Amino acid sequence: MDLTTTYMGIPLSNPLMPGAGPMADDLDTVKRLEDAGAPAIVMRSLFEEQLEEEQIASHRAIEGHSNASAEASSFLPAHHDLAFGPDSYLEQLRHIKEAVDVPVFGSLNGTSAGGWLEFAKLMEEAGAAGIELNVYQLSTDPADTAEKLEKRIAEMVTSVKKQVSIPVAVKLSPFFTSLVHFAQRLDDAGADALILFNRFYQPDINVEELEVEPRLQLSTPSELLLRLRWLAAVSGNFSGSLVASGGVHDSIGALKAVMSGAHVAQVVSALLMHGPGHLTEMRQGLERWLEEHEYESLRQAHGSMNLQRCPDPRAFTRANYIHVLGSWRPD
Repeated sequence: MDLTTTYMGIPLSNPLMPGAGPMADDLDTVKRLEDAGAPAIVMRSLFEEQLEEEQIASHRAIEGHSNASAEASSFLPAHHDLAFGPDSYLEQLRHIKEAVDVPVFGSLNGTSAGGWLEFAKLMEEAGAAGIELNVYQLSTDPADTAEKLEKRIAEMVTSVKKQVSIPVAVKLSPFFTSLVHFAQRLDDAGADALILFNRFYQPDINVEELEVEPRLQLSTPSELLLRLRWLAAVSGNFSGSLVASGGVHDSIGALKAVMSGAHVAQVVSALLMHGPGHLTEMRQGLERWLEEHEYESLRQAHGSMNLQRCPDPRAFTRANYIHVLGSWRPD
């Protein structure tokens, strides 16, 4: 069965890509992922705050202002809480590149245009096949309009594209007023792919200690539904690649993502729970389904259930919302 796909112009053996996360921190795990059929490796994100802190530290060393912007570093966790600093990140990228025969992607996570984006060029020089730009942002300033936010993200994409010759994917949240319109705006800015979506880790409140506590929870298959809706809507309205990220736990979940328009289905939580070998099971399950339903290749299924080709497009729109709510009856 032909499971090949193309991601940002790069041919991949199958669409089941391990997403950005801790698995790429360990070379033995990286090799196990490749042996299990991973078509590419994505490193965890390097944060804007890390790169800015390094720039501040360099400024202090050169200028001798030991207290300059001291408060800025207080927002960043201690170094021992972060897997890699900027230098060790590039070193790990080079090690992975030497260890595997599949493409390796770097990841940058930030919210604003600035000098930290220049690190994308260093990733390219270290051997990255492409860059994931994860624009994880919570806008809590009432003066920060939707237009300002979208403009800032589009400018970030344009800035990175000017500095590198490798493709750039943009990882978005679902919280945009008009996501399809914004997808076209990012298309115009030069984005080679959209990754839908990054996951917001919600804080909890400890009522006894009166503290806000971060909570890390792995994804569940139910989270895929939101991705399917917007993949189906964006598919056909964006010229680059589309990626499903969040809620892909098995072969059927990956198939649904592909049918909705995804070229790649990123997997993280399922691999953390079941190990790298789960990729093999997912790939074999995908092959079985396609063979049983007389498909000759994965490409035949791609986009077959997006908004433009779905037998009933109303299922993705307000009509379905009305139908679902109106159909509920008490037991």
